Amino acid sequence: MSALKEIYGKKVVPALRERFKYKNVMQVPRLQKIVLNMALGHEKINKDRKIVDEAASTLTAITGQKAVVTKAKKAIANFKLREGMNIGAKVTLHGENMWDFLYRLINVAMPRIRDFRGIPQRGFDHHGNYSLGIKEQTVFTEIDIDKVTQTLGMDIIFVTSAKTDEEGRALLEALGLPFRKQEAKTAEKK
Repeated sequence: MSALKEIYGKKVVPALRERFKYKNVMQVPRLQKIVLNMALGHEKINKDRKIVDEAASTLTAITGQKAVVTKAKKAIANFKLREGMNIGAKVTLHGENMWDFLYRLINVAMPRIRDFRGIPQRGFDHHGNYSLGIKEQTVFTEIDIDKVTQTLGMDIIFVTSAKTDEEGRALLEALGLPFRKQEAKTAEKK
């Protein structure tokens, strides 16, 4: 069992239950899945067709789960994009893989980000889910820097069962995601 999953069961659930006054333990928000997505720009794809394979192999190395290549749904002539063309890669993590990835993200990858001051709080979608962008894949220790040909960014989406952003933020903070503190200037404006 993952260390974060144990922390969730023993510490996070009772804390959230008390904070939000849930009557039933099943009302407590939980992390349902984590989705990693590398959507590559049309310029990169048109220059180098093998970049999609590199993106898929990168996601597979980071997560330990086979990545799925995503395809264009519509043709867009201005972008030289045809329907069915490979345009990115994604992985959806559930269960133990999800907890292991979250642990490595918080404790290994995020501390390696240059000038890291926490993740922004503005990535919530009003339903308790959170999206985070990472600019380069080399922050993950699973990636061999010598074999990287291009810097690829990715989106990481945390899907929770929370009903509101406040509940989702409380869940993710309790699990250890380091959110930035509100700056004094934004607090004064409100």
